Amino acid sequence: MKERGPKPAYHIVTLPGDGVGPEVLEQAVLVLSTAAERFGRSFEFEEIECGGHYYAEHDTEWPEGSFERCRDADAILLGAVGHTVDGKDVFTKPGKPYDSPQLAGYAQVIGNRRRLRLYANVRPVKLFPGIRASIHGVLKDVWEPGKVDYVVIRENTEDAYTGITKTLHDDEGHEIGRETPIRITQEATERVVRYAFRLARRRRPDDPIVHCVEKSNIVGAHRYFREIFNGIGEREFPDVKRDYAYFDAFCQWQTKSPEWFDVVVAPNLVGDVISDNGAMMAGGLGFAAGGNIGDDHGMFEPIHGSAPKYTGQDKVNPCAAILSAAMMADWLGDRFDDDGLRGVGRAIDAAVARVLQEGAVRTYDLGGSDRCSEMGAAIARTIDRMIE
Repeated sequence: MKERGPKPAYHIVTLPGDGVGPEVLEQAVLVLSTAAERFGRSFEFEEIECGGHYYAEHDTEWPEGSFERCRDADAILLGAVGHTVDGKDVFTKPGKPYDSPQLAGYAQVIGNRRRLRLYANVRPVKLFPGIRASIHGVLKDVWEPGKVDYVVIRENTEDAYTGITKTLHDDEGHEIGRETPIRITQEATERVVRYAFRLARRRRPDDPIVHCVEKSNIVGAHRYFREIFNGIGEREFPDVKRDYAYFDAFCQWQTKSPEWFDVVVAPNLVGDVISDNGAMMAGGLGFAAGGNIGDDHGMFEPIHGSAPKYTGQDKVNPCAAILSAAMMADWLGDRFDDDGLRGVGRAIDAAVARVLQEGAVRTYDLGGSDRCSEMGAAIARTIDRMIE
């Protein structure tokens, strides 16, 4: 639901989480605050400690009332979750609070997606000019700026990610395996394909196109996904061209001919895989931003993990978190009809592009030795320089 009119200040809950999450989120907040000041906008950040390290200490993933604080915020910015103790991942205990163990941090990632009805997982795949120098091999002339620029819209609440697993037994009652059902429902599919069609209109008003990617030739539930995609397209978006690709074929074509695609919509598991493939084409997980978007709430996060081995080293690339903050500003700008916030998002994107193209600051994944904090500071300085 769109809320009209800018606000004096926007309330953002930050969830730093585990590992490198606090480090990259600190840089995202720095850059976001710098851009907001330039556009006469203000953010009020409320930090909530959470994740696997919090569970290991407190037997709960975050303080009581944290979900309600997320629900009441204008948006959520997440760092990363996933904690290890003695080299082993921290899982919740059965019954605390889930029936079966879950990776600690489930409440922040999957819990927020479901409880806030964040049905669209939005993952831009864009190769910035300054990254091309790090690409080698036969694909160096294929993966180039202008050819890699599309968005994967992944259904975010069901498919094989329902959290339901059944134990299989033979006729004598012996356990013989496990089964996780693939669930595709009309409501969830309709809302995510509508999102994809609307985005296609915004990105290419004169020639909008959406590719539906699934495995409908084998998986019956995915045939249903395609049927709904076609029905919504025919009835509500006749001006938007529809195209199709089976999951396995798409994985080949997104690598060989990425310029074919603009907006891609897919069921949850398929969308997870193809968006991670796309992240590597965009320079790696250090540039992979993500938004979890619903009608009334939004949570934004880099899609990389917590990278425990780099914790506290000020080493990792913060651009994914910074670009996620830009996505958040743009989404808030639409939600509140605030052109200033849209300007914040555009300014951050442009500053990241300029820093990468200039190449004076490069983190280890780009072949350099600059720190996470140095990259964040360079992007913030560039915003000031560009707007001046």
